[in-house]
Amino acid sequence: MGLLTIGAFAKASRLSPKALRLYDELGLLAPARVDPVTGYRLYAPEQLERARLVAWLRRLGMPLARIGEVCDLCESDADAAAREVRAFWARAEAETAARRDLAAFLIDHLSWKDPVMSPTSSAVEPLGIRYAALSDTGLVRESNQDTAYAGPRLLAVADGFGAAGAPAGEAAVQVLKRLGAEGVGAGVGGAVPAGDLLNALEDAVEQAGRAVRDIAGAGPAPHEVGTTLTAMLWTGSRLALVHIGDSRAYLLRDGELFQITHDHTLVQSMVDEGRLSPEEATSHPQRSLLLRALTGGTGGAGGAGGGAGGAADIRLHDARPGDRYLLCSDGLSSVVPTEDVRQVVTAARDPEQAVRELIALANGAGGPDNVSCVVADVLAPEPGP
Repeated sequence: MGLLTIGAFAKASRLSPKALRLYDELGLLAPARVDPVTGYRLYAPEQLERARLVAWLRRLGMPLARIGEVCDLCESDADAAAREVRAFWARAEAETAARRDLAAFLIDHLSWKDPVMSPTSSAVEPLGIRYAALSDTGLVRESNQDTAYAGPRLLAVADGFGAAGAPAGEAAVQVLKRLGAEGVGAGVGGAVPAGDLLNALEDAVEQAGRAVRDIAGAGPAPHEVGTTLTAMLWTGSRLALVHIGDSRAYLLRDGELFQITHDHTLVQSMVDEGRLSPEEATSHPQRSLLLRALTGGTGGAGGAGGGAGGAADIRLHDARPGDRYLLCSDGLSSVVPTEDVRQVVTAARDPEQAVRELIALANGAGGPDNVSCVVADVLAPEPGP
């Protein structure tokens, strides 16, 4: 078969002539020959496979630059190209899930008058918290890249990765500590609507991301650096949750332990899609590959980050007297069964005992990673005079 005209090639590939001209200009799909007199583009039949792949990837919503990378990769390593498509789609689904959470909040926000987030509000009695934080290097790693913090306004765990993972995690937590110190959400100087609190948290996460990028850009050359971040800002009656990565937050309520964050990992996305069972996920070789994290490096396929980025989950969580919250890095959740965690969190007499025993559990299971835990108890309001 000879060369195809642009019209015939467009029909066979399901790409419009306009799209084919654009892809030629971008170097994505160059014609086999261009008539020197008329400038008419002619295509070889063997180019149809690449053209159809471009069309499919465009329907998937993949950016043109990345389509070019996948097409080039497909010619030399089809398995690697398939992994790129899988990673792109998992990331797209994670971002869709984040938008779904935001949509749910907006529906609630618009259908129910925005509550005033202030401990001085006559509608809500302020609650107290009692807390403890502990971080440990574990039994295998040479250094600790985790950060754990607990204070009267903020609970936070960050799990750094890369050459400067420890300062990256610390920098992210420091940004939220400043937010807490400024009294955002505490009703200082007046009532704070829930929407304002969420906006303040979103701004703080952006600042944390910039802090991580500054750390990644320091030194002789940019390098892959990032951190997870799971934090709760205490408002006196609610907890504002910020979460990105695979550190976790749990709630112990009425004897039941609930995971209230969703892991932003490739393996979790495969569980969500039904391609893996939760039991298979625990031993999957890519269980540490993050789809979302605060990153500042060049990304790439290696390491814990795997080129992660994306938006943090931000939402409000109602607190009740008697609740106990646990924030932890994956140094605990990936090596200690959930039921064992529940038993410790349930039985510990106070947060300090809980964090010590949880760290001991992780190290008793081999301590393969840094491990950090924050535990906080919600206390009933102080009785009036």
